[in-house]
Amino acid sequence: MTESNRITFPSDFLWGSATASYQIEGGAREGGRTPSIWDTFSHTPGKVLAGDTGDVACDHYHRWQEDIDLMSELGLRAYRFSIAWTRVQPTGRGPAVQAGLDFYRRLVDGLLERGITPVATLYHWDLPQELEDAGGWPARETAERFAEYARLAGEALGDRVGMWTTLNEPWCSAYLGYGSGVHAPGRTEPESVLRAAHHLNLGHGLAVQALRGVLPRDAQCSITLNPAVVRSASDSEADLDAARRIDALQNRIFTGPLLDGTYPEDLRRDTARVSDWSFVRDGDEATINQPLDFIGINYYNPVLVSASEPGSANAKNDGHGVSAHSPWVGSEDVEFLEQPGKKTEMGWPIDATGLTELLLRFHREAPGVPLYITENGAAFDDKPDASGAVHDPDRVEYLHDHLTAVHAAMEQGADVRGYFLWSLLDNFEWAYGYSKRFGMVHVDFDTLQRTPKTSARWYAKAIATGELPAPE
Repeated sequence: MTESNRITFPSDFLWGSATASYQIEGGAREGGRTPSIWDTFSHTPGKVLAGDTGDVACDHYHRWQEDIDLMSELGLRAYRFSIAWTRVQPTGRGPAVQAGLDFYRRLVDGLLERGITPVATLYHWDLPQELEDAGGWPARETAERFAEYARLAGEALGDRVGMWTTLNEPWCSAYLGYGSGVHAPGRTEPESVLRAAHHLNLGHGLAVQALRGVLPRDAQCSITLNPAVVRSASDSEADLDAARRIDALQNRIFTGPLLDGTYPEDLRRDTARVSDWSFVRDGDEATINQPLDFIGINYYNPVLVSASEPGSANAKNDGHGVSAHSPWVGSEDVEFLEQPGKKTEMGWPIDATGLTELLLRFHREAPGVPLYITENGAAFDDKPDASGAVHDPDRVEYLHDHLTAVHAAMEQGADVRGYFLWSLLDNFEWAYGYSKRFGMVHVDFDTLQRTPKTSARWYAKAIATGELPAPE
């Protein structure tokens, strides 16, 4: 795949981009949609920077045709979008709302007309508020309701969508939503973190079963994780144990039951003072352990950890927002250390080597299961120049280096089938509101005008040729 230092990808490599419903759609009160936890959270004073909300966001709900025209212009071969649960099933129970399903039918039909493969994510963090009021993800019923919603979506869109993802980054839903409280619903309850993680896992397993009951036999089902590349600050026993603990909390709490049908014993020991894990019932782990047609991997940066030293400031540079409450239940004393080198606007270190490392780990641990990079990208301070053009050379360099890292993993045997750039559009960046721009397309949030950045043109060239252009 490499000739004279040229980095080329297979002709069937799936080049795409990704978005999430609450971050781009808007139309928050239209078509029968009701509040999700992110509507409630963003409308709660002090929770989101500048009081920003997703009420309008990028107005994709009304501008979807313009957006898929833009995707076609850039040559995207795939588009990963998420379905807003409350647009389809407003209370999280009962029959689907046809107006909501029709929105996604129109979107998918438009993609297919332009030769763009639709990849549907069922859950990207926007739980119906009524289900949160009934207990949220720490409650077992939420997993059961999620399977019902999955069946409704599969029945409606299964004739059009062949690639399905159940959950996006369940770690964030559980740990940031119920531990540190920096994401919706903003709860800070250590045991609820573990209960939520388990019921997200269980919801995935039940949803895969529900989807396979209604989808065509050749449809593909998956989950998207944000596994951490955890590096220890030294080879000391204490630092290596700190890395093991964080690896268990972010990675193996999901891959254990997903891939091996069991939660790791060291995870249970590490969290024994938080919970006795009695919420795991007989048969749950087997239900979670459904065969996967592929695994989605989101990667942004590695983390560097150490054991806490007596009298240290206990740095918490874990990159997940500031809170008085740690998401790292049972391992709150582990230190996340500042890493040297360039950083994005999120303060995240730029290190593409972690992506190669991560892909090779999954190649070893899930042999025979294809991999897709379902998110990878960076926020930079992108501003139009006097002519209205948006030049983002830092993002071009970032994309070049990370796609090079993907290629390196493929050359070492990893079965990577595609790459989805995060994100198509600048959008609502959760608790950061509209202050962080991840898009390859600039959005003026006053006028909603879309302007492809230099990175979009660079990415379009890579898609067209299958070869990485030199960074500018």
